[in-house]
Amino acid sequence: MARVRQLLTSDRGRLSHYLVALSIAVFVVVETATNELAPTSLLVLSLIAAVALLFTRDVPFVAPLVAGAALTAGIVIDPDATYEMNAPFLALLFMSWSVATYNARGKAIAGLVAFQLVGLIANIAFRAENGPADYFFIALFVGVAWATGYLLSRRAAAARAMAERAVQLEREHLAAAERAVLEERQRIARELHDVIAHSVSVMTVQAGAVRRRLRPDQDQEREALEAVEGTGRQALTEMRRLVGLLREQGAMPEFSPQPGLGTIDSLLDGVRAAGLPVDLEVEGAPHELPPGVDLAAYRVVQEALTNALRYAGPAHAWVSVSWSHDELALEISNDGRTDGDGSVGGLGLDGMRERVSLYGGEIESGPRDGGGFVVRARLPIGEAAA
Repeated sequence: MARVRQLLTSDRGRLSHYLVALSIAVFVVVETATNELAPTSLLVLSLIAAVALLFTRDVPFVAPLVAGAALTAGIVIDPDATYEMNAPFLALLFMSWSVATYNARGKAIAGLVAFQLVGLIANIAFRAENGPADYFFIALFVGVAWATGYLLSRRAAAARAMAERAVQLEREHLAAAERAVLEERQRIARELHDVIAHSVSVMTVQAGAVRRRLRPDQDQEREALEAVEGTGRQALTEMRRLVGLLREQGAMPEFSPQPGLGTIDSLLDGVRAAGLPVDLEVEGAPHELPPGVDLAAYRVVQEALTNALRYAGPAHAWVSVSWSHDELALEISNDGRTDGDGSVGGLGLDGMRERVSLYGGEIESGPRDGGGFVVRARLPIGEAAA
């Protein structure tokens, strides 16, 4: 029962093989048993061959050879009775197909040589009226059965290998995307630390400046401002400890101001110097942005242009910055290769999406009309950001 349950729950190809093997095995036994010319020893050999046929998938090299040896022994015992039957020939074709399908190339070839050699010898030695030419068509059918099994099995194996490779690549891509998102989050945290630290420092300095301007009798105001200064310094200390957990081992803190759209000209100059012509178009009246949003916009432009430099090939790039009272729209495009998004497997885009989504924005990318690639991002500002 366990064997039957395994067959019923196995794949369709395995079940089909066993059904064919069982059919041929039954055919071999029944035809031998109903052959009046066949002696008892031939029936015993047919039973051995039938049992071996049922194991041609589980023991793919030995079982076909055992079945072939049993059928060959039948030819030795009674060649006339054996040649009168059709089942041995059908079994031979099935064994040739099985040897080629379920064995490595070396064993598959060895099995074919064994079948052809033994068949030729048996045909000549035990059938006096037969010569080598009489075995030609048998050898041809055996070869066709073997070649069919060999080619189809290799094709199926190649398809399975490709499918497994595709699954593995997908897993690797997902793992790489997760790493990219985590790395981008760490980078965002480090950069926001610098932005917020600067703001808190300014607040602390301004509170100290106001405190020093107080009159001697303004004790309550002085205590409040001293509390603000103390809280600001504590906040800076804790932020430094926090960002220390996010920095890579051995990395030094960055003391330079974080960039923004105000420094985009320097970014474009660097890109042009690296070999990518780029034009800038600004629509609307620029106005002051929250430091984090300003940095996010700059990083989107920087990442998209860096990607174009790496992957777009010879190209021209355009950067469009559109200002409105509630939204900042960015478009970075190039006319290079269509796959020149610059992010292997889309990992660069994943990082940009993570940064933009932090501020409630949206980003999309894809092929550009007329060729090339385009990245579009929208960041809410003003009341929309709130």
